[in-house]
Amino acid sequence: MANSPQEALLWALNDLEENSFKTLKFHLRDMTQFHLARGELEGLSRVEVASKLISMYGAQEAVRVVSRSLRAMNLMELVDYLSRVCLNDYREIYREHVRCLEERQDWGVNSSHNELLLVAMSSPASPGSPSCLDLEQELVSVESLFAPEAESYSTPPIVVMQGSAGTGKTTLVKKLVQDWAKGTLYPGRFDYVFYVSCREVVLLPKCDLPNLICWCCGDDQAPVTEILRQPERLLFILDGFDELQKSSRAECVLHILIRRREVPCSLLITTRPPALQSLEPMLGERRHVHVLGFSEEERKKYFNSYFTDKEQSRNALEFVQNNDVLYKACQVPGICWVVCSWLKRKMARGQELSETPNNSTDIFTAYVSTFLPTDGNGDSSELTRHRVLRSLCSLAAEGIQHQRLLFEEDVLRKYSLDGPSLTAFLNSIDYREGLGIKKLYSFRHISFQEFFYAMSYLVKEDQSQLGEATRREVAKLVEQEKDEEMTLSLQFLFDMLKTDSTLGLGLKFDFTITPSLRRDLNYFKEKIETMKHNRSWDLEFSLYNSKIKKIAQGIQIKDVRFNMQHSVKKEPGKGKPISVKSSLGKGQVQSPLLKTNDSTEEPKGASNGKSRGAEEPARRVRNSRLASTEKGHMEMKAQEGGGVERQEDGEGQRVKKDGEMRDQMNGC
Repeated sequence: MANSPQEALLWALNDLEENSFKTLKFHLRDMTQFHLARGELEGLSRVEVASKLISMYGAQEAVRVVSRSLRAMNLMELVDYLSRVCLNDYREIYREHVRCLEERQDWGVNSSHNELLLVAMSSPASPGSPSCLDLEQELVSVESLFAPEAESYSTPPIVVMQGSAGTGKTTLVKKLVQDWAKGTLYPGRFDYVFYVSCREVVLLPKCDLPNLICWCCGDDQAPVTEILRQPERLLFILDGFDELQKSSRAECVLHILIRRREVPCSLLITTRPPALQSLEPMLGERRHVHVLGFSEEERKKYFNSYFTDKEQSRNALEFVQNNDVLYKACQVPGICWVVCSWLKRKMARGQELSETPNNSTDIFTAYVSTFLPTDGNGDSSELTRHRVLRSLCSLAAEGIQHQRLLFEEDVLRKYSLDGPSLTAFLNSIDYREGLGIKKLYSFRHISFQEFFYAMSYLVKEDQSQLGEATRREVAKLVEQEKDEEMTLSLQFLFDMLKTDSTLGLGLKFDFTITPSLRRDLNYFKEKIETMKHNRSWDLEFSLYNSKIKKIAQGIQIKDVRFNMQHSVKKEPGKGKPISVKSSLGKGQVQSPLLKTNDSTEEPKGASNGKSRGAEEPARRVRNSRLASTEKGHMEMKAQEGGGVERQEDGEGQRVKKDGEMRDQMNGC
């Protein structure tokens, strides 16, 4: 392979026989007629032709010009060679484009990215079915998703990454693209990794595969033909399949890509579980991965990175750990961000944390009530707050009912909403349209849109006219629940319809519910209560607890030899001390999933003294590395009812640290 386009061009010209070289100059004459005078190429040597073309076009474009001439001569071996040169050259241009995306605010990935727990599912069972929890599962790393040595597929692999809203799918795959561009992930595996937002792809005026690739490259002149020449070297990431607008041109193009009849490439598709029903029939052989969110260790890391002030971080984490609902909910990164943002605003205002959320709806309610705008004097203006709340609800309802997640500025103006002043609820992106730039808005996360949609049923302006219309709306919402996971809208609405919650919402946001609306809402509540669906996020909690429990119980120590003997030393007031020695051979402890810190103190539970059950071992779990067990020798001294002490042998070989050994013994 040539080291540069110039070298490749000269090599290709030198490979031609004399008659072929003359024929090439004949074709080049037509292609360069606007740059060269007639006959100017006559008599030039191969080196002189290469120099002339490079001076006119530049090295890369000169290679393309010669390649087109060779194609006309049907010298495809040389065409393929030069195409690979163009491809490799443009590949670095594309990598630089991806690296620059990290600097964009709307890209949403930074260096403090947290690691997530990923579980490989052995079969694509229905996301909410009980059998799903009984599947043989294993924690996997991002590196292993497309590792060549792990592939057993006859065609390039498809990975379906599922998880409820807010579990971190989008952030994870954007970080994946960034790491690939930096050369730290899948080195040598893919020439191109394309990120496609299923939410934003509808903006393409002409959505076909070439335009889609140019859009991903940020370059209307991207060499699409060369890029598609080796489809097995491509990875397309389709993020948010559940957000793809139905019956759109974009949907047709992505469906063609998913079926891989035209482009047999590798695919990574992220989605919320309800959309699996429409996705599965299009897929062939694939691998399913479930995103469970943060481990306990990552939750702490997130708090430390979010709060720059150490005291604030410590106080916030302690407050959350004292509330089992909050602590469990922070397993979901999206909710963790909501909780941290709410606590930080409260602390900044010097307000007491008197609220105690009982479910995810309470958490979103606390955030919304805290961040609704105030009047110019800094005091809470209930009229302003209620107006903004009602407008946000109307915007969310329009979006949900019309499959719309992006809104132009004129739509916000229709509801008297000022996008720049509502950054707590809305994101903005700049979309290039022709020579101009259009600003578009979306809710900070789909979960916010669904929360405000649920709230829209409670804050209708003309409640006297609701009756049958509202009944039809919620009946339609209930009818859509054909999947086994309850949508967020329905989950939020169900929590809001509880008597105490409804009264609390009315007081918090200053609105009242008329008797007629209350009758309708009670009817909806009865409808929802008859549904036997899993609540969104609950599946992640169940899988998380199930996985951690299996980790704690599934450690095999059948090859560990324990030698127990009484120690000679005896301290006053203590029972007989026992010395425990264990020898571990390489590969004998089959737990590649546990990772510990150097600290030997016991993990702290909640400060209220409540046990967290199966969640505790999660402090040891990381998904991005599979630790290997090394040979070693360790001595543990334990008193009856006392602590555990660790000693290493003279060679300094470590087995795993004392925290992991405690987990192993507990599992035993």
